[in-house]
Amino acid sequence: MSCVTELGYLGLSVSNLNAWKDYAAGIVGMEVVDEGEGDRIYLRMDRWHHRIALHANGEDDLAYLGWRVAGPVELEEITQKLKAANIDVKVASDEEAAERRVLGLIKMTDPGGNPTEIFYAPQVDTHKPFHPGRPMFGRFVTGNEGIGHLILRQDDVPAAVRFYQLLGLRGSVEYRLPLPNGMVATPYFMHANERQHSVAFGLGPMAKRINHLMIEYTELDDLGLAHDMIRERQIDVALQLGKHANDEALTVYCGNPSGWLWELGWGARKASAQQEHYTRDIFGHGNEASGYGMDIELG
Repeated sequence: MSCVTELGYLGLSVSNLNAWKDYAAGIVGMEVVDEGEGDRIYLRMDRWHHRIALHANGEDDLAYLGWRVAGPVELEEITQKLKAANIDVKVASDEEAAERRVLGLIKMTDPGGNPTEIFYAPQVDTHKPFHPGRPMFGRFVTGNEGIGHLILRQDDVPAAVRFYQLLGLRGSVEYRLPLPNGMVATPYFMHANERQHSVAFGLGPMAKRINHLMIEYTELDDLGLAHDMIRERQIDVALQLGKHANDEALTVYCGNPSGWLWELGWGARKASAQQEHYTRDIFGHGNEASGYGMDIELG
């Protein structure tokens, strides 16, 4: 049966488009695209029309996430698989598909209440070179690995696992992290392609639908430049520079203009063919700014 191939796009609800333009382009390096619609702008990371749509409706949270399938046959197959599992699926209209810049999609919510879409045939502007919002040494890691990874709010982890397995994702618990209250955190990570994981959950209660989005650079120097600007502007850092045990990426977690986290990173390894688990990170990731849902010792 058909499976999703990548985390293709995101919609984010925001309250301050100007602050987001400065953050996403001036610090992270994405290209801002304004089609004159007034209530939204787009962020490019490669030759797709966009990877992220910023909707100015003031909610400052995840609006939707989009998973890609290969084509219309695969979309129909996965639609039937979801319906057979009693998932409430809505087939989007042509107008809704055009709004997302795709040829077809379906809509649903995952067990955590996160608006979820599955689509095929994104608009890819091969005629339009990608121009980063600031000078960059390299590019973003996208391609077959998709946009990056997310940690989502899920109150029922087993239900979330079953849902994402229906989409074709694979994974398991990858950390056992002792907590100050004597409990053990066991976050669950799942992958759809060579990226070590595309979605994760199981960190406990979350105020927003999303805890963080991870974006990966192809060049270490681009992470370094972003880190310097984050420090110069005194943007909140929830977890300092460090290296994860599971994806082995060097990353830093910083606040964004909507009050949740973007994880900027470099050097992640690919998904392992067999499952492993860890009890700490390799180094770093010291706790700094609190209140972002990452107040946990990883080192």
